[in-house]
Amino acid sequence: MIITDDENRKYSAIVVDGIDKAPARSMLRAVGFTDEDFKHPQVGIASTWASLTPCNMHINGLADEVAKGVYFAGAKPVVFNTITISDGIANGYQGMKYSLVSREVIADSIETVAGCQGFDGLIAIGGCDKNMPASIIAMARLNRPSIFVYGGTIKPGKNHTDIVSVFEAVGAHARGDLTEEQVVQIEKEAIPGPGSCGGMYTANTMASAIEALGMSLPGSSAQEAVSPEKHKDCQRAGEAIKWLLKQDIKPSDIMTREAFENAVTMVIALGGSTNATLHLLAMADAVGVPLTLDDFTEIGKRVPVLADLRPSGKYMMSELIEIGGIAPLMKRLLEKGLLHGDCLTVSGRTLADNLKDVEDYPEGQDIIMPFDQPIKKDSHLRVLKGNLAPTGAVAKISGKEGTHFEGTARVYDSEELAMAAILDGTVVAGDVIVIRYEGPKGGPGMREMLSPTSAIMGRGLGNEVALITDGRFSGGSHGFVVGHISPEAMVGGPIALIEDGDRIIIDAVEDSITLDVPEGELARRKAAWAAPEPNVKRGVLAKYAKTVGSAAEGAITDRF
Repeated sequence: MIITDDENRKYSAIVVDGIDKAPARSMLRAVGFTDEDFKHPQVGIASTWASLTPCNMHINGLADEVAKGVYFAGAKPVVFNTITISDGIANGYQGMKYSLVSREVIADSIETVAGCQGFDGLIAIGGCDKNMPASIIAMARLNRPSIFVYGGTIKPGKNHTDIVSVFEAVGAHARGDLTEEQVVQIEKEAIPGPGSCGGMYTANTMASAIEALGMSLPGSSAQEAVSPEKHKDCQRAGEAIKWLLKQDIKPSDIMTREAFENAVTMVIALGGSTNATLHLLAMADAVGVPLTLDDFTEIGKRVPVLADLRPSGKYMMSELIEIGGIAPLMKRLLEKGLLHGDCLTVSGRTLADNLKDVEDYPEGQDIIMPFDQPIKKDSHLRVLKGNLAPTGAVAKISGKEGTHFEGTARVYDSEELAMAAILDGTVVAGDVIVIRYEGPKGGPGMREMLSPTSAIMGRGLGNEVALITDGRFSGGSHGFVVGHISPEAMVGGPIALIEDGDRIIIDAVEDSITLDVPEGELARRKAAWAAPEPNVKRGVLAKYAKTVGSAAEGAITDRF
Protein backbone atom coordinates (compact mmCIF):
# COMPACT_ATOMS: atom_id res chain seq x y z
CA MET A 1 0.00 0.00 0.00
CA ILE A 2 1.28 3.44 -0.95
CA ILE A 3 -0.08 6.51 0.82
CA THR A 4 -0.62 9.74 -1.08
CA ASP A 5 2.31 12.10 -0.63
CA ASP A 6 1.64 15.40 1.13
CA GLU A 7 4.20 18.18 1.48
CA ASN A 8 3.01 18.77 5.04
CA ARG A 9 3.83 15.18 6.03
CA LYS A 10 7.59 15.56 6.26
CA TYR A 11 7.93 13.08 9.15
CA SER A 12 4.80 10.94 9.22
CA ALA A 13 5.23 9.93 5.56
CA ILE A 14 8.47 8.21 6.49
CA VAL A 15 6.64 6.21 9.17
CA VAL A 16 3.48 5.15 7.30
CA ASP A 17 4.01 5.40 3.50
CA GLY A 18 4.82 2.42 1.30
CA ILE A 19 4.27 -1.33 1.36
CA ASP A 20 7.19 -1.81 3.74
CA LYS A 21 5.36 0.30 6.35
CA ALA A 22 2.39 -2.05 6.51
CA PRO A 23 3.36 -3.20 10.04
CA ALA A 24 3.37 0.39 11.30
CA ARG A 25 -0.01 1.07 9.69
CA SER A 26 -1.37 -2.14 11.17
CA MET A 27 -0.42 -0.95 14.67
CA LEU A 28 -1.99 2.44 14.05
CA ARG A 29 -5.23 0.92 12.71
CA ALA A 30 -5.60 -0.77 16.08
CA VAL A 31 -5.66 2.63 17.81
CA GLY A 32 -8.22 4.06 15.42
CA PHE A 33 -6.45 5.19 12.24
CA THR A 34 -8.43 4.89 8.99
CA ASP A 35 -7.25 4.88 5.38
CA GLU A 36 -8.04 8.59 5.21
CA ASP A 37 -6.05 9.39 8.36
CA PHE A 38 -2.85 8.13 6.78
CA LYS A 39 -3.15 10.82 4.10
CA HIS A 40 -3.05 13.70 6.58
CA PRO A 41 -0.29 15.26 8.68
CA GLN A 42 -0.02 13.80 12.15
CA VAL A 43 -0.03 16.22 15.08
CA GLY A 44 1.15 14.98 18.47
CA ILE A 45 -0.74 16.46 21.41
CA ALA A 46 1.33 16.31 24.58
CA SER A 47 -1.00 16.29 27.56
CA THR A 48 0.39 16.90 31.03
CA TRP A 49 -2.79 15.63 32.69
CA ALA A 50 -2.56 14.15 36.16
CA SER A 51 -5.01 13.86 39.01
CA LEU A 52 -2.31 14.70 41.55
CA THR A 53 -2.47 18.50 41.26
CA PRO A 54 -5.13 21.14 40.50
CA CYS A 55 -2.76 22.67 37.96
CA ASN A 56 -3.17 19.69 35.64
CA MET A 57 -6.32 17.85 36.73
CA HIS A 58 -8.40 19.26 33.85
CA ILE A 59 -5.89 19.02 31.03
CA ASN A 60 -7.20 15.73 29.64
CA GLY A 61 -10.38 17.63 28.73
CA LEU A 62 -8.35 20.43 27.14
CA ALA A 63 -6.37 17.86 25.13
CA ASP A 64 -9.67 16.55 23.76
CA GLU A 65 -10.57 20.09 22.66
CA VAL A 66 -7.20 20.51 20.97
CA ALA A 67 -7.69 17.18 19.20
CA LYS A 68 -11.06 18.36 17.87
CA GLY A 69 -9.46 21.50 16.49
CA VAL A 70 -6.69 19.49 14.82
CA TYR A 71 -9.19 17.04 13.31
CA PHE A 72 -11.50 19.70 11.92
CA ALA A 73 -8.50 21.51 10.44
CA GLY A 74 -7.73 18.40 8.38
CA ALA A 75 -4.87 16.84 10.33
CA LYS A 76 -4.72 13.67 12.41
CA PRO A 77 -4.46 14.25 16.18
CA VAL A 78 -2.57 11.77 18.37
CA VAL A 79 -2.79 12.42 22.11
CA PHE A 80 -0.07 11.20 24.45
CA ASN A 81 0.83 11.87 28.06
CA THR A 82 3.87 12.94 29.95
CA ILE A 83 4.49 13.26 33.68
CA THR A 84 4.05 16.19 36.01
CA ILE A 85 4.79 16.82 39.66
CA SER A 86 3.30 19.28 42.17
CA ASP A 87 5.54 21.86 43.78
CA GLY A 88 2.73 22.87 46.11
CA ILE A 89 2.61 19.37 47.53
CA ALA A 90 6.36 18.67 47.48
CA ASN A 91 7.56 21.94 49.01
CA GLY A 92 9.35 21.56 52.31
CA TYR A 93 10.52 17.97 52.07
CA GLN A 94 12.97 15.82 50.14
CA GLY A 95 10.52 15.10 47.34
CA MET A 96 10.95 18.69 46.13
CA LYS A 97 14.35 17.67 44.79
CA TYR A 98 12.52 16.08 41.87
CA SER A 99 10.81 19.31 40.86
CA LEU A 100 13.37 21.02 38.63
CA VAL A 101 14.57 17.58 37.54
CA SER A 102 11.08 16.99 36.16
CA ARG A 103 11.62 19.79 33.63
CA GLU A 104 14.33 17.69 31.98
CA VAL A 105 12.35 14.44 32.24
CA ILE A 106 9.29 16.05 30.65
CA ALA A 107 11.30 17.66 27.85
CA ASP A 108 13.06 14.37 27.18
CA SER A 109 9.79 12.44 27.14
CA ILE A 110 8.01 14.80 24.74
CA GLU A 111 11.03 14.81 22.44
CA THR A 112 11.24 11.03 22.66
CA VAL A 113 7.60 10.37 21.75
CA ALA A 114 7.36 12.97 18.99
CA GLY A 115 10.72 12.02 17.52
CA CYS A 116 9.93 8.31 17.56
CA GLN A 117 6.38 8.48 16.24
CA GLY A 118 7.12 10.82 13.35
CA PHE A 119 4.70 13.60 14.24
CA ASP A 120 4.70 16.43 11.71
CA GLY A 121 3.62 18.98 14.29
CA LEU A 122 3.31 19.26 18.05
CA ILE A 123 0.90 20.93 20.46
CA ALA A 124 1.67 20.76 24.18
CA ILE A 125 -0.67 21.71 27.02
CA GLY A 126 0.98 22.64 30.30
CA GLY A 127 -0.44 23.69 33.62
CA CYS A 128 2.42 23.93 36.12
CA ASP A 129 5.67 25.76 35.85
CA LYS A 130 8.09 22.88 35.04
CA ASN A 131 6.04 21.26 32.31
CA MET A 132 5.66 24.61 30.55
CA PRO A 133 9.34 25.39 29.86
CA ALA A 134 9.85 21.65 29.33
CA SER A 135 7.35 21.74 26.49
CA ILE A 136 9.15 24.65 24.85
CA ILE A 137 12.55 22.96 25.27
CA ALA A 138 11.21 19.84 23.55
CA MET A 139 9.70 21.90 20.74
CA ALA A 140 13.01 23.72 20.26
CA ARG A 141 14.95 20.46 20.04
CA LEU A 142 12.53 18.89 17.56
CA ASN A 143 12.08 22.13 15.58
CA ARG A 144 8.81 21.09 13.97
CA PRO A 145 5.73 23.33 13.71
CA SER A 146 4.56 23.65 17.33
CA ILE A 147 2.17 25.53 19.62
CA PHE A 148 2.00 25.75 23.40
CA VAL A 149 -1.37 25.96 25.17
CA TYR A 150 -1.56 27.14 28.78
CA GLY A 151 -3.91 25.16 31.01
CA GLY A 152 -5.11 28.36 32.67
CA THR A 153 -5.12 29.96 36.08
CA ILE A 154 -7.14 28.92 39.11
CA LYS A 155 -9.96 30.99 40.57
CA PRO A 156 -9.31 32.73 43.93
CA GLY A 157 -10.15 30.89 47.11
CA LYS A 158 -12.53 32.17 49.76
CA ASN A 159 -11.53 35.54 51.23
CA HIS A 160 -9.06 36.08 48.38
CA THR A 161 -6.83 33.21 49.49
CA ASP A 162 -4.52 30.99 47.46
CA ILE A 163 -1.82 28.38 48.06
CA VAL A 164 0.64 30.95 49.40
CA SER A 165 -1.97 31.96 51.99
CA VAL A 166 -1.79 28.41 53.32
CA PHE A 167 2.01 28.37 53.47
CA GLU A 168 2.03 31.71 55.29
CA ALA A 169 -0.68 30.51 57.66
CA VAL A 170 1.77 27.85 58.88
CA GLY A 171 4.22 30.59 59.86
CA ALA A 172 1.47 32.65 61.46
CA HIS A 173 0.51 29.62 63.55
CA ALA A 174 4.11 29.24 64.72
CA ARG A 175 4.04 32.88 65.78
CA GLY A 176 0.80 32.33 67.68
CA ASP A 177 -1.38 34.50 65.45
CA LEU A 178 -3.55 31.65 64.13
CA THR A 179 -4.97 28.58 65.80
CA GLU A 180 -4.66 25.15 64.24
CA GLU A 181 -8.38 25.28 63.44
CA GLN A 182 -7.93 28.58 61.59
CA VAL A 183 -5.05 27.16 59.55
CA VAL A 184 -7.16 24.14 58.59
CA GLN A 185 -10.02 26.43 57.56
CA ILE A 186 -7.71 28.37 55.23
CA GLU A 187 -6.36 25.04 53.95
CA LYS A 188 -9.88 23.91 53.03
CA GLU A 189 -10.89 27.12 51.24
CA ALA A 190 -7.78 28.32 49.40
CA ILE A 191 -7.84 25.94 46.40
CA PRO A 192 -11.34 25.93 44.85
CA GLY A 193 -10.69 23.76 41.77
CA PRO A 194 -8.60 23.31 38.61
CA GLY A 195 -5.92 25.68 37.46
CA SER A 196 -2.42 26.91 38.20
CA CYS A 197 -1.56 28.99 41.27
CA GLY A 198 -3.44 32.26 41.12
CA GLY A 199 -0.82 34.99 41.57
CA MET A 200 1.98 36.07 39.28
CA TYR A 201 3.83 33.01 40.50
CA THR A 202 5.94 30.85 38.21
CA ALA A 203 3.11 29.24 36.20
CA ASN A 204 1.43 32.52 35.24
CA THR A 205 4.85 34.11 34.77
CA MET A 206 5.92 31.43 32.30
CA ALA A 207 2.56 31.40 30.50
CA SER A 208 2.87 35.15 29.95
CA ALA A 209 6.50 34.85 28.88
CA ILE A 210 5.67 32.09 26.39
CA GLU A 211 2.88 34.16 24.84
CA ALA A 212 5.22 37.15 24.56
CA LEU A 213 7.79 34.79 23.03
CA GLY A 214 5.25 34.03 20.31
CA MET A 215 4.78 30.33 21.05
CA SER A 216 1.17 30.60 22.29
CA LEU A 217 -1.83 32.07 20.54
CA PRO A 218 -2.91 35.56 21.64
CA GLY A 219 -4.76 35.40 24.95
CA SER A 220 -3.70 31.88 25.91
CA SER A 221 -1.82 33.02 29.00
CA ALA A 222 -4.67 35.08 30.44
CA GLN A 223 -7.62 32.71 30.71
CA GLU A 224 -9.07 30.82 33.64
CA ALA A 225 -8.64 27.06 33.56
CA VAL A 226 -12.39 26.51 33.73
CA SER A 227 -13.81 28.86 31.11
CA PRO A 228 -15.29 28.90 27.61
CA GLU A 229 -12.32 31.02 26.53
CA LYS A 230 -9.87 28.26 27.40
CA HIS A 231 -11.83 25.70 25.37
CA LYS A 232 -11.82 28.08 22.39
CA ASP A 233 -8.08 28.60 22.83
CA CYS A 234 -7.57 24.84 22.57
CA GLN A 235 -9.67 24.54 19.44
CA ARG A 236 -7.91 27.52 17.83
CA ALA A 237 -4.55 25.87 18.51
CA GLY A 238 -5.72 22.85 16.55
CA GLU A 239 -6.66 25.06 13.64
CA ALA A 240 -3.47 27.13 13.80
CA ILE A 241 -1.13 24.15 13.68
CA LYS A 242 -2.33 23.24 10.18
CA TRP A 243 -1.40 26.72 8.96
CA LEU A 244 2.06 26.42 10.55
CA LEU A 245 2.49 23.05 8.82
CA LYS A 246 1.55 24.50 5.43
CA GLN A 247 3.99 27.38 5.84
CA ASP A 248 6.63 25.18 7.50
CA ILE A 249 7.01 27.70 10.33
CA LYS A 250 9.12 26.15 13.05
CA PRO A 251 10.07 27.18 16.60
CA SER A 252 13.45 28.43 15.36
CA ASP A 253 11.58 30.92 13.14
CA ILE A 254 9.69 32.27 16.14
CA MET A 255 12.05 31.87 19.10
CA THR A 256 14.60 34.48 18.04
CA ARG A 257 16.83 36.66 20.17
CA GLU A 258 14.33 39.51 19.86
CA ALA A 259 11.47 37.21 20.88
CA PHE A 260 13.35 36.23 24.05
CA GLU A 261 13.90 39.90 24.81
CA ASN A 262 10.11 40.31 24.55
CA ALA A 263 9.63 37.44 26.99
CA VAL A 264 12.07 38.93 29.50
CA THR A 265 10.37 42.31 29.17
CA MET A 266 6.98 40.80 30.00
CA VAL A 267 8.34 38.95 33.02
CA ILE A 268 9.71 42.21 34.41
CA ALA A 269 6.64 44.34 33.66
CA LEU A 270 4.43 41.76 35.38
CA GLY A 271 6.70 41.39 38.43
CA GLY A 272 7.21 37.72 37.60
CA SER A 273 9.04 34.86 39.26
CA THR A 274 12.80 34.43 39.62
CA ASN A 275 12.32 30.97 38.12
CA ALA A 276 11.84 32.72 34.78
CA THR A 277 15.60 33.28 34.65
CA LEU A 278 16.30 29.55 34.90
CA HIS A 279 13.64 28.60 32.40
CA LEU A 280 14.21 31.29 29.76
CA LEU A 281 17.96 30.61 29.79
CA ALA A 282 17.28 26.89 29.26
CA MET A 283 14.67 27.52 26.55
CA ALA A 284 17.00 29.88 24.68
CA ASP A 285 19.86 27.39 24.89
CA ALA A 286 17.64 24.66 23.42
CA VAL A 287 16.97 26.73 20.32
CA GLY A 288 20.53 28.05 20.05
CA VAL A 289 19.81 31.67 21.03
CA PRO A 290 22.44 33.38 23.20
CA LEU A 291 20.86 34.66 26.44
CA THR A 292 22.58 35.33 29.76
CA LEU A 293 21.75 36.63 33.21
CA ASP A 294 23.36 39.92 32.20
CA ASP A 295 20.62 40.34 29.58
CA PHE A 296 18.04 40.39 32.37
CA THR A 297 20.00 43.22 33.96
CA GLU A 298 20.28 45.24 30.76
CA ILE A 299 16.61 44.85 29.82
CA GLY A 300 15.65 45.56 33.42
CA LYS A 301 17.28 48.99 33.29
CA ARG A 302 14.63 50.21 30.85
CA VAL A 303 11.55 48.16 31.80
CA PRO A 304 9.50 49.11 34.89
CA VAL A 305 7.36 46.82 37.06
CA LEU A 306 3.78 47.83 36.26
CA ALA A 307 1.59 45.03 37.62
CA ASP A 308 0.35 45.05 41.22
CA LEU A 309 0.08 41.28 41.41
CA ARG A 310 0.79 38.71 44.10
CA PRO A 311 3.02 37.70 45.79
CA SER A 312 4.28 41.21 46.58
CA GLY A 313 1.17 42.95 45.24
CA LYS A 314 -2.58 42.78 45.88
CA TYR A 315 -4.23 41.15 42.90
CA MET A 316 -4.55 37.71 41.34
CA MET A 317 -4.34 36.62 37.71
CA SER A 318 -8.11 36.12 37.52
CA GLU A 319 -8.58 39.80 38.34
CA LEU A 320 -6.13 40.81 35.62
CA ILE A 321 -8.09 38.61 33.21
CA GLU A 322 -11.30 40.50 34.09
CA ILE A 323 -9.81 43.79 32.84
CA GLY A 324 -8.29 42.39 29.65
CA GLY A 325 -5.35 40.15 30.57
CA ILE A 326 -1.82 40.86 29.42
CA ALA A 327 -2.59 42.00 25.85
CA PRO A 328 -3.26 45.67 26.74
CA LEU A 329 -0.03 45.73 28.73
CA MET A 330 1.84 44.28 25.77
CA LYS A 331 0.36 46.96 23.54
CA ARG A 332 1.44 49.68 25.98
CA LEU A 333 4.97 48.25 26.06
CA LEU A 334 5.02 48.06 22.25
CA GLU A 335 3.94 51.68 21.93
CA LYS A 336 6.76 52.66 24.30
CA GLY A 337 9.26 50.83 22.10
CA LEU A 338 9.93 48.18 24.73
CA LEU A 339 8.80 45.19 22.63
CA HIS A 340 9.92 44.03 19.19
CA GLY A 341 6.68 44.18 17.21
CA ASP A 342 8.05 42.49 14.09
CA CYS A 343 8.56 39.12 15.78
CA LEU A 344 6.62 36.26 14.20
CA THR A 345 4.16 34.32 16.39
CA VAL A 346 2.31 31.01 16.10
CA SER A 347 -0.79 32.92 14.98
CA GLY A 348 1.04 33.41 11.68
CA ARG A 349 1.10 37.15 12.34
CA THR A 350 3.64 39.42 13.97
CA LEU A 351 3.32 40.50 17.57
CA ALA A 352 2.36 44.00 16.42
CA ASP A 353 -0.39 42.60 14.17
CA ASN A 354 -1.74 40.52 17.06
CA LEU A 355 -2.01 43.65 19.21
CA LYS A 356 -3.35 46.02 16.56
CA ASP A 357 -7.01 45.89 17.64
CA VAL A 358 -6.47 45.36 21.37
CA GLU A 359 -8.31 47.89 23.54
CA ASP A 360 -6.68 49.48 26.55
CA TYR A 361 -7.60 48.68 30.15
CA PRO A 362 -10.80 50.25 31.53
CA GLU A 363 -10.62 53.58 33.33
CA GLY A 364 -10.12 53.37 37.06
CA GLN A 365 -8.38 49.99 37.24
CA ASP A 366 -5.30 49.89 39.47
CA ILE A 367 -3.88 46.47 38.64
CA ILE A 368 -1.65 47.69 35.81
CA MET A 369 -0.09 51.04 36.62
CA PRO A 370 0.80 53.74 34.09
CA PHE A 371 4.42 54.29 33.09
CA ASP A 372 4.63 57.51 35.11
CA GLN A 373 3.45 55.72 38.28
CA PRO A 374 5.22 52.33 38.18
CA ILE A 375 5.33 49.86 41.03
CA LYS A 376 9.09 50.03 40.52
CA LYS A 377 10.89 52.15 37.94
CA ASP A 378 13.22 49.33 36.93
CA SER A 379 13.35 45.55 37.22
CA HIS A 380 12.51 43.67 40.39
CA LEU A 381 14.72 40.80 39.16
CA ARG A 382 18.19 41.72 40.34
CA VAL A 383 21.22 39.77 39.20
CA LEU A 384 23.71 40.19 42.05
CA LYS A 385 27.42 39.51 41.80
CA GLY A 386 30.31 39.75 44.21
CA ASN A 387 32.73 37.59 46.16
CA LEU A 388 29.78 35.53 47.47
CA ALA A 389 28.34 34.89 43.99
CA PRO A 390 31.07 35.39 41.37
CA THR A 391 28.94 34.13 38.48
CA GLY A 392 25.67 35.52 39.74
CA ALA A 393 22.68 35.22 42.04
CA VAL A 394 19.08 36.22 41.48
CA ALA A 395 16.91 38.26 43.84
CA LYS A 396 13.30 39.39 43.52
CA ILE A 397 13.26 42.86 45.07
CA SER A 398 9.99 44.73 44.67
CA GLY A 399 11.28 47.65 46.74
CA LYS A 400 8.74 47.06 49.51
CA GLU A 401 11.29 45.01 51.44
CA GLY A 402 14.03 47.61 50.92
CA THR A 403 17.05 47.47 48.66
CA HIS A 404 19.87 47.00 51.17
CA PHE A 405 20.43 44.46 53.92
CA GLU A 406 23.38 43.84 56.21
CA GLY A 407 23.31 41.07 58.76
CA THR A 408 25.10 38.17 60.36
CA ALA A 409 25.07 34.72 58.83
CA ARG A 410 23.12 31.88 60.36
CA VAL A 411 24.18 28.87 58.30
CA TYR A 412 22.20 25.70 57.54
CA ASP A 413 23.25 22.84 55.27
CA SER A 414 19.68 21.93 54.32
CA GLU A 415 16.23 23.46 53.99
CA GLU A 416 14.86 21.30 56.83
CA LEU A 417 17.41 22.58 59.34
CA ALA A 418 16.66 26.18 58.40
CA MET A 419 12.90 25.65 58.53
CA ALA A 420 13.10 24.24 62.04
CA ALA A 421 15.17 27.22 63.19
CA ILE A 422 12.69 29.69 61.73
CA LEU A 423 9.69 28.02 63.35
CA ASP A 424 11.28 27.52 66.79
CA GLY A 425 12.44 31.14 67.08
CA THR A 426 16.18 30.55 66.66
CA VAL A 427 16.19 32.93 63.70
CA VAL A 428 15.90 36.52 64.87
CA ALA A 429 15.91 40.01 63.40
CA GLY A 430 19.23 40.90 61.78
CA ASP A 431 20.00 37.37 60.63
CA VAL A 432 20.95 36.40 57.11
CA ILE A 433 19.74 32.83 56.81
CA VAL A 434 22.10 30.82 54.61
CA ILE A 435 20.69 27.61 53.12
CA ARG A 436 23.32 25.76 51.12
CA TYR A 437 24.00 22.40 49.46
CA GLU A 438 20.59 22.82 47.83
CA GLY A 439 21.87 23.79 44.38
CA PRO A 440 21.36 21.87 41.13
CA LYS A 441 24.16 19.41 41.98
CA GLY A 442 24.11 19.71 45.73
CA GLY A 443 20.44 19.03 46.40
CA PRO A 444 20.45 17.59 43.92
CA GLY A 445 17.61 19.35 42.18
CA MET A 446 17.70 22.95 43.47
CA ARG A 447 14.66 22.88 45.72
CA GLU A 448 12.30 25.84 46.03
CA MET A 449 12.29 27.56 49.41
CA LEU A 450 8.61 28.49 49.63
CA SER A 451 8.23 26.86 53.04
CA PRO A 452 10.99 28.85 54.78
CA THR A 453 10.18 32.13 53.02
CA SER A 454 6.50 31.75 53.87
CA ALA A 455 7.38 30.86 57.47
CA ILE A 456 9.49 34.02 57.67
CA MET A 457 6.56 36.12 56.46
CA GLY A 458 4.13 34.31 58.73
CA ARG A 459 6.34 34.96 61.76
CA GLY A 460 6.43 38.65 60.94
CA LEU A 461 10.14 38.70 60.05
CA GLY A 462 9.71 39.67 56.39
CA ASN A 463 11.46 43.01 56.83
CA GLU A 464 13.81 41.87 59.58
CA VAL A 465 15.81 39.01 58.06
CA ALA A 466 17.26 38.05 54.70
CA LEU A 467 17.61 34.58 53.20
CA ILE A 468 20.24 33.49 50.70
CA THR A 469 20.59 30.09 49.06
CA ASP A 470 22.09 28.17 46.18
CA GLY A 471 18.60 26.72 45.84
CA ARG A 472 15.74 28.65 44.29
CA PHE A 473 12.39 30.17 45.19
CA SER A 474 8.78 29.60 44.33
CA GLY A 475 7.07 32.34 42.38
CA GLY A 476 5.06 32.75 45.56
CA SER A 477 8.10 33.67 47.66
CA HIS A 478 8.59 37.25 48.71
CA GLY A 479 10.72 39.13 51.18
CA PHE A 480 14.44 39.93 51.08
CA VAL A 481 15.54 36.69 49.48
CA VAL A 482 18.42 35.83 47.13
CA GLY A 483 18.68 32.52 45.31
CA HIS A 484 20.58 30.76 42.51
CA ILE A 485 23.89 31.67 44.18
CA SER A 486 26.57 30.46 41.79
CA PRO A 487 28.91 28.68 41.93
CA GLU A 488 26.92 26.51 44.32
CA ALA A 489 28.24 25.02 47.54
CA MET A 490 28.59 21.49 46.14
CA VAL A 491 31.27 22.61 43.69
CA GLY A 492 33.10 24.70 46.27
CA GLY A 493 31.47 28.04 45.62
CA PRO A 494 32.00 30.77 48.23
CA ILE A 495 28.64 30.02 49.83
CA ALA A 496 30.24 26.79 51.09
CA LEU A 497 32.79 28.83 53.04
CA ILE A 498 30.39 30.97 55.11
CA GLU A 499 30.47 30.49 58.88
CA ASP A 500 27.97 31.52 61.53
CA GLY A 501 28.43 35.16 62.48
CA ASP A 502 30.04 36.26 59.19
CA ARG A 503 28.87 39.65 57.97
CA ILE A 504 26.92 39.57 54.70
CA ILE A 505 26.00 42.68 52.70
CA ILE A 506 23.30 42.63 50.00
CA ASP A 507 22.78 45.71 47.84
CA ALA A 508 20.00 45.54 45.24
CA VAL A 509 20.87 49.00 43.89
CA GLU A 510 24.52 48.23 43.21
CA ASP A 511 23.50 44.61 42.43
CA SER A 512 26.14 43.21 44.75
CA ILE A 513 26.34 40.47 47.35
CA THR A 514 29.40 40.47 49.58
CA LEU A 515 30.80 38.16 52.23
CA ASP A 516 32.68 40.57 54.52
CA VAL A 517 35.54 38.22 55.31
CA PRO A 518 39.22 38.90 54.45
CA GLU A 519 40.51 37.20 51.30
CA GLY A 520 43.20 35.41 53.28
CA GLU A 521 40.64 33.89 55.62
CA LEU A 522 38.49 32.77 52.67
CA ALA A 523 41.55 31.18 51.09
CA ARG A 524 42.25 29.30 54.34
CA ARG A 525 38.67 28.04 54.49
CA LYS A 526 38.79 27.05 50.83
CA ALA A 527 41.93 24.99 51.37
CA ALA A 528 40.26 23.16 54.26
CA TRP A 529 36.98 22.56 52.42
CA ALA A 530 36.07 19.17 50.97
CA ALA A 531 32.96 18.33 49.00
CA PRO A 532 30.48 16.24 50.98
CA GLU A 533 29.41 12.83 49.78
CA PRO A 534 26.59 13.04 47.22
CA ASN A 535 23.13 12.65 48.72
CA VAL A 536 22.17 10.04 46.13
CA LYS A 537 24.19 7.50 44.17
CA ARG A 538 21.65 5.99 41.77
CA GLY A 539 18.50 6.91 39.87
CA VAL A 540 17.25 10.06 38.22
CA LEU A 541 18.59 12.43 40.88
CA ALA A 542 22.08 10.97 40.59
CA LYS A 543 22.00 11.21 36.79
CA TYR A 544 20.80 14.79 37.07
CA ALA A 545 23.57 15.72 39.50
CA LYS A 546 26.21 14.34 37.12
CA THR A 547 24.94 16.21 34.04
CA VAL A 548 23.40 19.46 35.31
CA GLY A 549 25.18 22.76 34.84
CA SER A 550 25.18 25.99 36.80
CA ALA A 551 21.99 27.82 37.74
CA ALA A 552 23.64 30.89 36.22
CA GLU A 553 23.25 29.17 32.83
CA GLY A 554 19.75 27.77 33.35
CA ALA A 555 20.61 24.47 35.07
CA ILE A 556 20.58 22.63 31.76
CA THR A 557 21.62 19.01 31.34
CA ASP A 558 22.55 18.53 27.69
CA ARG A 559 26.01 20.10 27.53
CA PHE A 560 28.13 17.03 28.06
